[in-house]
Amino acid sequence: MIRYAGVISDSVVDGTGLRLVTFLQGCPRHCPGCHNPELIPFDQQKGLEIEEKEFVRLLLKRITQEHSGITFSGGDPLMQADSLCAVLERLKKKKPELNVWVYTGYNFEEVRDWPVMKYIDVLVDGPFVEQKKDLGLAFRGSSNQRIIDVPKSLAQKGRVVEIKLGVQSA
Repeated sequence: MIRYAGVISDSVVDGTGLRLVTFLQGCPRHCPGCHNPELIPFDQQKGLEIEEKEFVRLLLKRITQEHSGITFSGGDPLMQADSLCAVLERLKKKKPELNVWVYTGYNFEEVRDWPVMKYIDVLVDGPFVEQKKDLGLAFRGSSNQRIIDVPKSLAQKGRVVEIKLGVQSA
């Protein structure tokens, strides 16, 4: 089972290109200034719980040829790493070309050996730090967060390969 709060069909702020975005429920961090504080609680009163295979069906119905990929945000998707892994494994079997971005408060170094990582193309890592908030950064909220090319970083066996993207327009 996976607990999610919602799905947005068309986003251009949650990764490169037009993206389908799903917001998973639950985050242990409670970062001051959190962008989605309603997604922090992980209890039966918040979000919707669904079988992983049903969630995959729901997502596949919403992904179109215009989408560059899918983004998992939250909350913190890696709080449900095993369920997310099951979802991504099924998604990649159906659409192997699917580009997957995941936002997490964990640092890459903490999660690089987790099974779910082999299904992720880009990881935006690190907790949101209000004192490092920068609205000019592309696809992240604070300057401590990194945009990581996961396949290249995993191949480097310890060296993080960051993706350098330009400044977002205001």
